[in-house]
Amino acid sequence: MPIRAKILLQVLCLWLFAPTGLPAHIEARASDAESRPSLETNQQLLEEIKKPSDLDIGNLHAVFEFVFSSLADQVDVYPTENYYYFSFYLDGVRYSGNLRLAAADRDKNVLHFAYFADTGVYGESGDVHYKMLSSADGVEVIRLKALEYQVDHLGKKVIFRLNDLSPVVPPDRLLRDEEIYIGPVFDESGIEFFLVFNSDRRIFHYLLNETGNVPDHFRPSGFSHRILIGQRTGFAFYQDRYLARKTLIGVHAANVRANNYLDGPFDQLPENFIVLDRLKTAIEASDSSVKGEVDRLGYLHGGASRYLIDPYISYLDPRDLKSIEDCAGDPSVSRAVYPSCFAPRSTEQLPAK
Repeated sequence: MPIRAKILLQVLCLWLFAPTGLPAHIEARASDAESRPSLETNQQLLEEIKKPSDLDIGNLHAVFEFVFSSLADQVDVYPTENYYYFSFYLDGVRYSGNLRLAAADRDKNVLHFAYFADTGVYGESGDVHYKMLSSADGVEVIRLKALEYQVDHLGKKVIFRLNDLSPVVPPDRLLRDEEIYIGPVFDESGIEFFLVFNSDRRIFHYLLNETGNVPDHFRPSGFSHRILIGQRTGFAFYQDRYLARKTLIGVHAANVRANNYLDGPFDQLPENFIVLDRLKTAIEASDSSVKGEVDRLGYLHGGASRYLIDPYISYLDPRDLKSIEDCAGDPSVSRAVYPSCFAPRSTEQLPAK
């Protein structure tokens, strides 16, 4: 057989009997790459903040067009108040903002848009640029199905998939008998909670949802093994001595001042999953001054503002949380009164033990 024919035959045999797919070591590398964290470098940041741009930051419609055109064709909205957060740098300044499909008016063809100069912990944030966008602005909001909407603008279509937490309920024996489950909270920090209302003590609690992955590591404070503080978030929780649960008792004041993703879950109420007037009834029971003024989603003044549910402390030093330990760790505090230790306003006027 001629040499060339032998070579062709060998090549044909190699092709016919070669294993299908990529070699194992290449497949392993691809799998590793998918599971490895994304690397962020100082080089990327420096080049981004020095990048020249002609974006007119004072022109809300120009900024919206920039933001909207930069989105993928489909996006996932995780926070439960339906905010899709974004940020960008312009002339060395970081701007933060959000697009929001609010439960109150997304079916009325409304998309909320806001942004502001983010000055972090060093000063006050810049003026907020905000507008309710609708057909008059060339924006169309189309309901595709429950918790899925398409937004059209200048020929671009983006599907917003809202976070479907309808199956999420607290595990058995997590709640006290007198507690009412308001709904699931997915905070922009990535931490998930169960929002509950204690009808006897008339106070709210954010309980840590530990049924899945909790993206933080918690360490005990120096003065109490029951107070656990998140290494990433700074969220402080109290490990209940009666039930296997952790109650949010504090968020770091620096994050509150910076108005960042770690400023606490007060702005992520479970608005897609509130049953009838359950939230409204709980708010009015906790604060009689707003009776008759709050709607079923917790809005006041015809939607101009929302009732603040923040039963936790804004702390700078973990020792700021010691008053909670002094209360909850006091053996003379009865089990009935015990939940009041975790709501700052109620600890100031604790009822008789």
